[in-house]
Amino acid sequence: MDEETAPQKGTVTQRAIERIKALIGEGSLEPGQRLPTERDLAAQLGISRSSMREAIRALTVMGVLEARHGSGIYVTRLEAGDLLETFGVVADLSRGPGLVELLEVRRILESTATALAAARITPDQLAEVERHLKAMNATDDPEQILAHDLAFHREIAAAAGNDTMAAILEGLSSRTFRARVWRGYQEEGAFTRTRREHAAIHRALVARDPEAARAAAAAHVGEVEEWLRAQLES
Repeated sequence: MDEETAPQKGTVTQRAIERIKALIGEGSLEPGQRLPTERDLAAQLGISRSSMREAIRALTVMGVLEARHGSGIYVTRLEAGDLLETFGVVADLSRGPGLVELLEVRRILESTATALAAARITPDQLAEVERHLKAMNATDDPEQILAHDLAFHREIAAAAGNDTMAAILEGLSSRTFRARVWRGYQEEGAFTRTRREHAAIHRALVARDPEAARAAAAAHVGEVEEWLRAQLES
């Protein structure tokens, strides 16, 4: 009996998830608003309390809802950075072909963000990009290079003017993975090449040339992809 009812229970829970998401989407539940009690919400939607409990738990894991100790369950503020934190976990824990796929996504988004930044970057933002570039070039310490590399790309993503894209890129920019890349580059003596790639991105931003910026960023992430594929093959 349990085997027969389990799939149905999953379906009911999924329906509960979709109903709650619909309430948020249509504005019946606003970001920051406290959810009705589990019992009241189950009665309102015509769903069992056990299925409602599972739906709320799943939406909390997804970041759509948040539990506040002693206060109840609330709809999150739905900021892109909050909802996309799981990307960072995926990027940190991915291995092999899965990581290559993430890098392919990052190459597409990074090149688009860099092209947008070339058209939109402010003088102050450009100065910050240049500061991190110079700091990267002034040291051979992998930890320092890693920190300024992250900041270099973060500043460019912010300059693109699209918070959602910046949040996704932040999630995909796994510090753990980048540390592995920098260690590998150090062993291969490839710092000169990657510094050249960063300089090309910076030149395109200074020239306010979106297509050159797109190509430079795509080439840079593409090199990381090739490095990873070589690692996997060896």
